[in-house]
Amino acid sequence: MYYANLTYMKPKEIALNAPLKNDKINLGELSTDEIGDEHLHTGIATPMRQDAFAMSDEEKITKIEFHFREIMETLGLDLTDDSLNGTPKRVAKMYIHELFNGLNPANKPKVALFDNKYKYNEMLVEKGISFYSNCEHHFVPIFGKAHIAYISSGKVIGLSKLNRIVNYFAKRPQVQERLTVQIANELQACLQTADVAVLIDAKHLCVASRGIKDNSSATVTSFYGGKFKEEFTRNEFLKYLDLKTEY
Repeated sequence: MYYANLTYMKPKEIALNAPLKNDKINLGELSTDEIGDEHLHTGIATPMRQDAFAMSDEEKITKIEFHFREIMETLGLDLTDDSLNGTPKRVAKMYIHELFNGLNPANKPKVALFDNKYKYNEMLVEKGISFYSNCEHHFVPIFGKAHIAYISSGKVIGLSKLNRIVNYFAKRPQVQERLTVQIANELQACLQTADVAVLIDAKHLCVASRGIKDNSSATVTSFYGGKFKEEFTRNEFLKYLDLKTEY
């Protein structure tokens, strides 16, 4: 079972350490106002409707363009202005082809494994992977760095595929905790090993640009599987990231 309960580490850090119940967090009868800005999520999988792909991308673009035009007009903007007239179509295309293209399984990166012919059996760390996502609560950006490590079980993966996997799961409405676990689960499945670590350090514009309006804070989430649950291996990984290990 994977782990996803939040416990405090040092300031601005969150670890995923306690088991989920049936892969879900029960939010009970809380209203959206009661949930507020909390980073709650109901499960590891991104919530999707069964008919999510009944429409083509072009049909979705047309529909989003119509509704975004309605939003802009409701805000009082003059869409006859040359600068604004094309905005609904631009936003619609951006949503489908860029910001949220990770919702479509057809865009999942193809991953090929190779035999570990170099017999490299130590930890491999890919750090500083830039990503841009969007908060599913307010649809404003989450951006930062993902750091990944794995220990080969006899197979290795192309380094660029690690970046592509991170960005595939980032390109959807997200909660950082879920993003961390989704990346880790995918890597474990692709690499055929439990020995995977993922650490994400990110800023949330839902915190910086609205609400509390704190532009200085950041959020860190982590996942440790297999040998990375052992203190020595986990500390080696964190040492490569130049993070202190006071937890």
